[in-house]
Amino acid sequence: MTQEDRELFQQATADTTPIDANLAEPFRTRRRPIPLDQPPEHEPEEANYGDTLLNTLCRGYLVKCHRNSQTHDELSFQRPGIQNRLFLDLRRGKLPPEETLDLHGYHVEEARRLLKGFIRRAQLRRYRCVRIIHGKGKGSAGQQPVLKQKVNQWLPQSEEVLAYCSAPRWDGGTGATYVLLARVKTE
Repeated sequence: MTQEDRELFQQATADTTPIDANLAEPFRTRRRPIPLDQPPEHEPEEANYGDTLLNTLCRGYLVKCHRNSQTHDELSFQRPGIQNRLFLDLRRGKLPPEETLDLHGYHVEEARRLLKGFIRRAQLRRYRCVRIIHGKGKGSAGQQPVLKQKVNQWLPQSEEVLAYCSAPRWDGGTGATYVLLARVKTE
């Protein structure tokens, strides 16, 4: 760079202020999409039938339906017809959650009951976005995110849920999920 170029650059940037590194959104590399599972070639065993049925029902949606999501895996689900811009706003935290459900410390059966009731009440109150805190599984046996995996299975089964994704890092990250709810139809 020549001296003249440096002077020209300094003149052009004289009025600018540097961005605070703590406020700037970090660069994220895009992950390659995970291909959908192939349909089973034989009838599933009775013990695994529910999980296989769920995977079959979820096929065609943009959702990770596998059971073994890891602690730091981001959850993501978007029903067909949901605008990408709306989903992007949800991911970025531009749709603030109007209510929060914390499932820490609950057993699976109790957590499912609480989640169903919470989603139903939130929709009746006309909430558009809610947050579910499921944790990262660091306190569970085997350090597996049991509730996170279950929430990832349960939410697509609810017709009230239009989309969901892991919360932004500043609001729980992969230990919480933002859920976009359908509007109540007025008659």
